[in-house]
Amino acid sequence: MGKDRVYVFDTTLRDGEQVPGCQLNTIEKIEVAKSLEELGVDVIEAGFPISSPGDFNSVIEISKVVSAPTICALTRAVKQDIDVAAESLKYAKHRRIHTGIGTSEYHIKYKFNSTPDKIIERAVDAVKYAKKFVDDVEFYAEDAGRTENEYLARVIEAVIKAGATVVNIPDTTGYAIPQEYGQKIKYLMENVKGIQNAIISTHCHNDLGMATANTISAIMNGARQVEVTINGIGERAGNTSLEEVAMILKSRKDIKLDTNINSKKIHGISKMVSNLMRMPVQPNKAIVGRNAFAHSSGIHQDGVLKNRENYEIIDPKDVGISESSISLTARSGRAALKHRLEKIGVKQSKEKLDFTYKKFLDLADKKKDITDEDLIFLSGEKPKENQTIKLDYLQVVCGKSSLPVATVRLNMYGALITETANGNGPIDAAISAVKMIIKRKIKLEEFLVQAITKGSDDLGKVHVQVESKGQIYYGFSASTDIITASVEAFIDALSQAISN
Repeated sequence: MGKDRVYVFDTTLRDGEQVPGCQLNTIEKIEVAKSLEELGVDVIEAGFPISSPGDFNSVIEISKVVSAPTICALTRAVKQDIDVAAESLKYAKHRRIHTGIGTSEYHIKYKFNSTPDKIIERAVDAVKYAKKFVDDVEFYAEDAGRTENEYLARVIEAVIKAGATVVNIPDTTGYAIPQEYGQKIKYLMENVKGIQNAIISTHCHNDLGMATANTISAIMNGARQVEVTINGIGERAGNTSLEEVAMILKSRKDIKLDTNINSKKIHGISKMVSNLMRMPVQPNKAIVGRNAFAHSSGIHQDGVLKNRENYEIIDPKDVGISESSISLTARSGRAALKHRLEKIGVKQSKEKLDFTYKKFLDLADKKKDITDEDLIFLSGEKPKENQTIKLDYLQVVCGKSSLPVATVRLNMYGALITETANGNGPIDAAISAVKMIIKRKIKLEEFLVQAITKGSDDLGKVHVQVESKGQIYYGFSASTDIITASVEAFIDALSQAISN
C-alpha cells in the first residue's frame, strides 16, 4: 500500500440501492458496474447475497463481466451468510467477503443482548471462517462512530490477528463530527497492534451533513480506503459522495494523496445512476449538481469569462462537463449578455449592446428564465443563418405494447436522406434516426421541455444542448407536437455544429 494512494470502495449497488424506490434489476446493476470499472474504482460492493435471490444473482453476473476491480459481497457475522457470499463470488477474478458485527454499547446491549467479550468472539470467528473461502476479508465494526475507542481497538486488533485485510470503521448513524472521527482513526493507528497489516476503511453516513468531512478527516489521520456512493445516495440522508472525495483529493495538492478515479467519467456516471434509480440530483449538489458550475451574478460571470479560475477551483472538463454555464438573470452583467448573444450568432456594437442590456434587465425582472428566443427579440437582430439541415418528414409508431420506431427524412443541402430507428421512447427513436443520417459524433448534453400554453393541445417548447468536437451548441423549437419540436430543436443545434 503506497502512502500516496487512497482506495475507492464503491457501495452504490449495495448501500446506495437501499434507498426506497431506487432498486435496480440485474441488467441495470451490470451497466452501473461496468461504468464503475471505467471510472477506476478499486472495489465494487455488488450486493448482500443472502438478502434475496436477486442480490445473489446480481453478484454472480457482475463477477462475470467486471475484471479489474475487486468484487465484494456483504455478510453478517453468520456462517450461512458467508457460505452464500462465497458461492456468489465464485466467478470473480478478485474476491472479497465483507463481514462484521455491531460494536457500540447500543448494538451490544439492545441489538444482540450480548457482552463485549462475546461480540469479539463472534467477530473473530466470522473472519476466520471467511478466510477459508477468500484471502481478502474486510471486517466492519458497525456503529464504530459511537463505539468507545478502547473497546474498538480491542475488536480491531483481534480481527486483524484473525486475518482481516481491511478494517472498516463505519459512522453508521452519521453522528460523528470530523475532529472526533479523525481522532478515532488516529487512536487506532497508534494503539492497535498489527494495524500495519491491514487497511483502515471509512464508511460515513450523512445524517448531520458530515459524511465527506468525516471521510477526509479520517484520510488525514491514516485511513486509506473510502467507502462511497455515486451522488452520495444511500440509507436515510445518504453516504459519502464518491465525486466529492475524489475531487477534494485531486484539487487539494497539499494533501498529497490521490485516487485511481478517472474524474472525466464522473458526470456521465452521475447522470446514469440518477436516471436508472429515478433519483434526481439536487441542483446545488457539489461537483455533479446542475448549478455546480453555473454563474448568475454579474460579478462572478465577468470574472469567469475573463479567467475561469477567478471563481472556479475545478475545471468543469475535469469532471466530464464541457464548460461552465452562464445563466442570464436580473443579476447578470453586460459581459454575460454579450457572451450569450455571440453564442447564438448575434454580434452588437457597444452602443447597441447598452440598449439591449436595458431591455434585458426589464425583462429579467419579470421573467425567471431568459431564453435564446428572448434574446433574439430583445436584440432586434437575427442570428446568422445556420440551418443547413431541415426536417422533411417524420413518422413515429409507438404504444404500450410496441417498441417505439421512428422514420425520419432530412433535407441536407438539397439531398433527401431517410433512416429508421427504434429507441426507449418516441423522442429517443426519432433522435437516433437523425444521428444515423448525420453520421457525426454528437453528444446530447441537455434536453428540456417546457409547456407554453395549457391544455391537451398546449404548445410545447424544447431546448437542447449538444457537444461536438469540444464545442457547445444550442437548439430550440416549439410545436403542439412535442416529438416534432424535439427533433427540430436537435436539428437546429446540429446545423450550427456542422456549419462551424
